Amino acid sequence: MANVCQITGKKMITGNNVSHANNRTKRKFYPNLQTKKFYVPEEDKYVTLKVSTSGIRTINKKGISAALKEAKEKGFLK
Repeated sequence: MANVCQITGKKMITGNNVSHANNRTKRKFYPNLQTKKFYVPEEDKYVTLKVSTSGIRTINKKGISAALKEAKEKGFLK
């Protein structure tokens, strides 16, 4: 469960490498995860999260407190 965004729940998916001869071999698509510290003013401390870049955009849009609350409700965060 290491490659999972703690805000959006994005995780690895599988697909195919397709050659010019149309041979197909399995491959993995990983989310663009970044380890980042966020300051939570309500708790007056920093929280380290492993988030995708789209998760960072979500935090910038909604705010860290709302994003954390929503992630806990969906079960992405413990």
